[in-house]
Amino acid sequence: MRLWGIAENPPLDPAFERLNASLPFDRRLYPQDIRGSIAWARALARAGILSPEEQQAIEEGLQRVREELDAGTFPFHPTDEDIHTAVERRLTERIGPAAGKLHTGRSRNDQVATDLRLFLMDEWPALEGGLRALEEALIRQAEAHLELLMPGYTHLQRAQPIRYAQWCLAHAWAFERDRERLREAFPRLATLPLGSGALAGTPFPIDREALARELGFHQVSPNSLDAVSDRDFVAEFLFIAAMIGVHLSRLAEDLILFASAEFGFIELDPAYTTGSSLMPQKRNPDALELARAKAGRLLGHLVGFLAALKGLPSGYNKDLQEDKEPVFDAVDTLRAVLAVMPGLIATMRPRPERMRAALEEAMLATELADYLVRRGVPFREAHRAVSALLQEALREGQALSTLPLERMRWHHPAFEADVFAALDPEAAVERRAAVGGTARAAVEAQIRALRARLAPAGFR
Repeated sequence: MRLWGIAENPPLDPAFERLNASLPFDRRLYPQDIRGSIAWARALARAGILSPEEQQAIEEGLQRVREELDAGTFPFHPTDEDIHTAVERRLTERIGPAAGKLHTGRSRNDQVATDLRLFLMDEWPALEGGLRALEEALIRQAEAHLELLMPGYTHLQRAQPIRYAQWCLAHAWAFERDRERLREAFPRLATLPLGSGALAGTPFPIDREALARELGFHQVSPNSLDAVSDRDFVAEFLFIAAMIGVHLSRLAEDLILFASAEFGFIELDPAYTTGSSLMPQKRNPDALELARAKAGRLLGHLVGFLAALKGLPSGYNKDLQEDKEPVFDAVDTLRAVLAVMPGLIATMRPRPERMRAALEEAMLATELADYLVRRGVPFREAHRAVSALLQEALREGQALSTLPLERMRWHHPAFEADVFAALDPEAAVERRAAVGGTARAAVEAQIRALRARLAPAGFR
């Protein structure tokens, strides 16, 4: 007999039974389900629904069920639809009729929503820790190579010289935003739905505030109908996961390019590359390519789940069973990638000679325009003059620094003999000293700011 039916119920169609069952994937919620059930039993005892003896029997029975699940000896039954009914069925086998009181005032609707929130609350520190480790690795790279210059790119074209540290920190700031999203989302995640029943609330005097404190929630849900169908926390997590995936993918794409023979800016440690089954000379950046590919998987989970939510009427609907698999897979995907990327970043080696060789003088054309601006020339006028000068130099195959001053003055009379001092990549970088810039002092300020943000332990 199923927990929701009677013996006389007709059997389910086997194909529908397989479609309806969530046990193959939601069984991993058993630690949260048992924790929530123990807290619920204590709440029922405080409300006078369970005697102390019943409460103790239920709690001890649940602990023994937990031990079976931990050990892999739990006897699953064909009628177990999900982990919640499996646990209650096994508890009944262990302690008898007292187990039937555990579900008093509780529905699977508020039970499963509580379990999934607890699962994500348990996973939050590991995700935050993975991002923290990745930020730390990027910051250490920046600190170790503060003097190293490289081309900065827009449209994948060489644009202006920047510090390698500025590139490292650009990615670190993206992951810091991801950590911030986790911190900001946690109080919304930590909202207790237990005590909402199927939709209308529980008729028993349950102290939901005490229940929330015991389970580590920050607050209780204010509306029972909303609580059982609210999956905003799932959508928000999947969005955060997708953004982390996008940021990981962009970092991976940069490094795949930079590690190629064509760029040669970075050398990856062999521990994070693979060989070719045909070509002995090749080392492939498979770790980075997999990180790049996983972003598509995470984006798909977000879009798919939002599509499942968009047309649901109020209250619980079985469509919401689709919340667990994307959550589990997103957690597993992020954990796998974040376990690899900090080590890859920590062990990669920049190649200063290749970066320096890529700093072509044409990248300093903006310095000439800025030189004219400092001498009172409107920027648009300066831009046109330098553009014409640069095109002429390129046609003749000459570097800007080899042009005679008279040629420069022909394009604009404001050029003076000191203009050639502007054609220095080190000076160009140091002129970008405003907050967020690539000058050494500005980069060091960024490092201090990031380290200050990383200093507090935890996020709750």
